Amino acid sequence: MALVFSGSKTKSSGIIQAVIKQRKMLNLKPVKRIVFKFDPFDEKCINIRRFMYHFNIRKVLKTNPICGVRTDVVCDRSEPVIDVALTNGESIQFKTSNLNELELFEMFNKHITSLVPKEEEDSKADVKTKTATAGKDKKGKRK
Repeated sequence: MALVFSGSKTKSSGIIQAVIKQRKMLNLKPVKRIVFKFDPFDEKCINIRRFMYHFNIRKVLKTNPICGVRTDVVCDRSEPVIDVALTNGESIQFKTSNLNELELFEMFNKHITSLVPKEEEDSKADVKTKTATAGKDKKGKRK
């Protein structure tokens, strides 16, 4: 009996690597405030707590130092929720009871990080290419 070819020659790096990749894409520029609300006695709050951990990393917080991250711990058996207040006045609510950590990152990046203006990303790429070519002459050799 032969094994079925899945279309990939290499093994997946795993869910941890996928979460790290999604975390590197996080950008909080369009966010004014994030509120994590959960009941610690509910068994479905583990994923929101793991997701909340990634917002206390210095690189993520540096993307928008004005953004406020708040945690509301309640004891009323309510569903875990993430409320995101945007700088343009809109508000987005993520109900996280049936989502795992990777799905939360994908949804956050799809709906929030995609709102970052494109000029800022382009200017960062231009700065990197200018610094990489600063020490070279026209033929590509180092001075």
